[in-house]
Amino acid sequence: MIDLKTQSNGAVGNSFCQNREYDFEITQKMEDIYEEICKLNPKMIIDCEKLDWSSINPDIFGSMIQSIADPAQRSNLGMHYTSAPNIMKVIRPLFLDELYMELARSKSDEKKLNELYDRLGKIRIFDPACGSGNFLIIAYKELRLFEIQLLQQLERLGKNPAFSTQIQLSQFCGIEIDELACKAAKLSLWIAEHQMNKISERTFNKWAASLPLKEGGHIVCGNATRLDWEKVCPKEKGSEIYLLGNPPYKGSSFQTKEQKNDMSLAFSGIDNFKLLDYIACWFYKGADYIHKSGASLAFVSTSSISRGDQVSLLWPHILCKDIEIGFCHQHFKWTNNAKNNAGVSCVIIGLRPSSDKPKVIFNETHGNIVDTINPYLSSRKCDPITRRYKPISKIPEMVYGNYTGRCEALILSREEKNDLIEKYPNSKKFIKKFVGSDEFINRTERYCLWIRDEDLDEANSISEIKRRIKIVENERKKSPDPGIQNLSKRPHQFRDTKEPLISSMIVPIVSSEKREYLPCGFLNKNEIVPNSAQVIHDADTYIFGVISSRLHTIWVKATAGQLGKSIRYSSAICYNNFPFPEINIKQKEQILSYVLKLLSEREKHPDKTIAELYNPQKMPAGLRKAHQDLDAAVERCYRSKPFESDEERLEHLFKLYEEMIQAEK
Repeated sequence: MIDLKTQSNGAVGNSFCQNREYDFEITQKMEDIYEEICKLNPKMIIDCEKLDWSSINPDIFGSMIQSIADPAQRSNLGMHYTSAPNIMKVIRPLFLDELYMELARSKSDEKKLNELYDRLGKIRIFDPACGSGNFLIIAYKELRLFEIQLLQQLERLGKNPAFSTQIQLSQFCGIEIDELACKAAKLSLWIAEHQMNKISERTFNKWAASLPLKEGGHIVCGNATRLDWEKVCPKEKGSEIYLLGNPPYKGSSFQTKEQKNDMSLAFSGIDNFKLLDYIACWFYKGADYIHKSGASLAFVSTSSISRGDQVSLLWPHILCKDIEIGFCHQHFKWTNNAKNNAGVSCVIIGLRPSSDKPKVIFNETHGNIVDTINPYLSSRKCDPITRRYKPISKIPEMVYGNYTGRCEALILSREEKNDLIEKYPNSKKFIKKFVGSDEFINRTERYCLWIRDEDLDEANSISEIKRRIKIVENERKKSPDPGIQNLSKRPHQFRDTKEPLISSMIVPIVSSEKREYLPCGFLNKNEIVPNSAQVIHDADTYIFGVISSRLHTIWVKATAGQLGKSIRYSSAICYNNFPFPEINIKQKEQILSYVLKLLSEREKHPDKTIAELYNPQKMPAGLRKAHQDLDAAVERCYRSKPFESDEERLEHLFKLYEEMIQAEK
């Protein structure tokens, strides 16, 4: 018997060349693809020479097309080749694990085994953004491997199985907008069929007829956001349909004009859809398909689809269709074998008709069976968090820093600041340190001119300052924005003029998701915060401990928006919705004492930036211990019993949030 585990990656080596007549037809198909490549880009042929063709695995086409595609085309189409391990994270919980469990339950029952064998012919796999077909290829191979094990079990029972496959390429459907990738997907499925026929032949010593070539996979070249999915993969009586794939992501600010039009058509009648990622089209259309057909789906997506504003804008329109999240993989790093690796934080979300079946949340190490999965991919029942403009808890108000409003001439580098003071010593009065997210985290130095109305005449007496004010006036007048034009009447100031009486607490808007703690810090009254950061002016010091805590960081990572590989902190989403219990003076004093110890630990490393101090691999031991002590003090405000895991912490926060919402209502 063949070791099926060694075959699960589809590598069949030289056996590919054993059926020469069949190979001739496959070769003809490959030559067709070759001709298409020549027409599109001759450089691709040169690049193809660098690829490893030794094992001729069909899923190599995904890597090939991503590797040699024109970078602009790859970006516009959202090409992201998906590796086999990541595909298995999709198909196993979507349908494969359940098939193997059924096989285990039926292993001694010939009737049930035959029913399971017949069931395989009714399964439909549909990838509405199939690229070169990797999801379809891996799904096809895994189903054929499962079928072989099923037939082997019948053979062990002394039965004489049919040895023919129930699984046909016509059961595999896809939509792909790129013509070359579409043809590659069809060819790849034929190669996969041949490879699996050879494995079946070696397993049962029965030749599997390959000629003539039967109908291939039903791959349609077109725009999936505009096509009718039910026509591409129609629901047939008795069939079970699984949608899967890795649709293009494309954040709202990176979408092409055509993609924005796609969004308009897909979300017609829905408010604020322009803020959604392009992949939201697939989730929304997929939910509609499930609602009509009873299918299930699982898509790979960037983490942003389950964070920030996207949750409240998208998920109510999906879950209202009597649909639930049946399983999910929480955030994991994207990896594949192609060059130009995507390198983003991803999730996998599985949708299905609502049921009492167990739900499973997978993380990097294991899966947990839960009663429910919310759109933040946590196990607590929770409505989508919406923007609010006052804190739900009794904590001080947080606001954006000062919006500058086209006044770059009022911002100075360290060299410009020094030169200005050297030439005009009286200018020192009008210079303050300018500290946004980057300046705080990486300790880059910038300064700004900060001129109050009553000091304008004095400022204008300094020729260099007067020159810069005039530049701002002219820039604002040229703006197409009426609001900016109106600011030209006071060109000596930012649009906002917020400053503290004593001190400010800065919270960067953009921060690496690798950090274990959200970086924040204190600034003095002569440091001005721009709108690249959030700020609390003249706050009680204890609030630093709350924001710096592990609990708050976990909440932020679950609810904040995403910008590339970083979290995008928002007071309206993260801070104002953060559930923090009302505490007494003694509890505040306890938190304050640990805050002071933490700040003291930071001061022991004056040569290190915040980025260096909070690098997870290089964080000083004393600073880490100070954070852990602070965490314990903050967590005691919630309950006396310590939390055992981050999942437990997040579930407790969602529970308290729901209670606060209900009390507010």
